[in-house]
Amino acid sequence: MSDRQWIIQALFERRPCPVPYNFMFSPPALAAMREHLGCSGVEDALGLPIRMTAPRSVKPLYASPSEFGPTVTDEFGVTWSTSDIDRGSPIGHALRDPGCTDFVIPDARAECRFEHLGSWCRQNADHYTIVWVGDLWERATFMRGMENLLLDVALDPAFVGRLLRGIADHILATMEVLFARFRFDGIALSDDYGTQKAMLISPEAWRRLLRPLVGEIYASARRHGRTVFHHSCGHITPIVPDLIELGLDILHPIQPEAMDVLSLKRLFGRDLAFCGGVSTQDLLPRGTPGQVRDEVRRLKDELGRDGGYVLEPGITLQADVPLENILAMIDEARR
Repeated sequence: MSDRQWIIQALFERRPCPVPYNFMFSPPALAAMREHLGCSGVEDALGLPIRMTAPRSVKPLYASPSEFGPTVTDEFGVTWSTSDIDRGSPIGHALRDPGCTDFVIPDARAECRFEHLGSWCRQNADHYTIVWVGDLWERATFMRGMENLLLDVALDPAFVGRLLRGIADHILATMEVLFARFRFDGIALSDDYGTQKAMLISPEAWRRLLRPLVGEIYASARRHGRTVFHHSCGHITPIVPDLIELGLDILHPIQPEAMDVLSLKRLFGRDLAFCGGVSTQDLLPRGTPGQVRDEVRRLKDELGRDGGYVLEPGITLQADVPLENILAMIDEARR
């Protein structure tokens, strides 16, 4: 059975099989794993069944100061700080004035974004392949600033609608190129809607401003026979039924600090697969290897029951997670 068949059986056919696993690493965690494994190919060394990539950006997810200097400006006009340990922060917003009508959405079809994807898809054909297609609400917060955008939701929702429409069109155009040219299994949308205890915007505002656009993105994927993977950190329980209605297949990263992951499985497990669930705020950085192993076994038993679950940390493994805890999690996940 190939990795691709494994994911299909576990997540969608719900046939008895081992619980799949996936791990994403920040630069320090990746460097520690490479040193431990004695190789650069961590995905292959760990046998990860899911492989992910994205169209190229002027500002990669992790932009090193040694390569880019202290700041880098992306194609949406947002200036970011660079960092050796994480993705940096948006420190110069492209849209400084409220209600700005003169914002520029870059060319989604630029050839440089896709040059690497043909070879990547061929090399990973036996794995379950997912391509990140962009971010919607998150991109708007980068362009406008979180506080400003939240005020705009209340004071100028028409402007927010125009901005989100432009970003959604960029995502949809990206998907058109991907579907026409490459063979892969699913798309991923990255769009954080939650804080630790509540949503960033009300469920009603989300439904008014974001649900129709998210629905268009999901529908395009489904028309082209791709599955939909949606990353949204924080507490988003109120809109999980909406995401299911729109056609979501896999919800990520179900942070246990923000949502009751067992309740999610109980309420929505028949309609939705889950990816994540291992605590990255407390257990992985502060627990013992034995505690990490116990939790991994619990999640495999309870969230993995009847399929529909990929074990993964609740967010990308950060620099504060000791190597021994990473290794305990990986070893227990692969048993």
